[in-house]
Amino acid sequence: MNNKVNEIKISYKEKVRTLNSIAIKSSSEAAKLIFEQWNNDTIGLHESFKVLLLNNSNKIKGIYQLSTGGITGTVVDIRILFAIIIKTLSVGIILAHNHPSGKLEASTSDMALTQKIKNAAAFFDVKVLDHLIIVPDGSYYSFADEGIL
Repeated sequence: MNNKVNEIKISYKEKVRTLNSIAIKSSSEAAKLIFEQWNNDTIGLHESFKVLLLNNSNKIKGIYQLSTGGITGTVVDIRILFAIIIKTLSVGIILAHNHPSGKLEASTSDMALTQKIKNAAAFFDVKVLDHLIIVPDGSYYSFADEGIL
């Protein structure tokens, strides 16, 4: 009997050298960058969840869209989130999701998810620097600025 096993291959390839990218220094810089990357046709339609991946100097490695949901929520699979973080060897992350309604407030489920991710990140020595809620007009809510991170 010939047992076959899948080969696992992990790779990450930079299209833009991280060393040449900008360093994130504030929530406003992060929010502006993330908003610019959001699809203007869908930001007011349904929720999506993204992660901004950073190196030790807070330079941008990339943005990954983790999920797309419905009008009032989206599912975040923490295993996939950490697979992306580890695969890219990121040491800092900024979480972001949109509120199509334009409501600039964190819900209790937003806060619980953020805490769950923050606790998991500690095991991997990854810093959760912020969680941003972006609304269709480009305004944002920062967990770090509000002192709830």
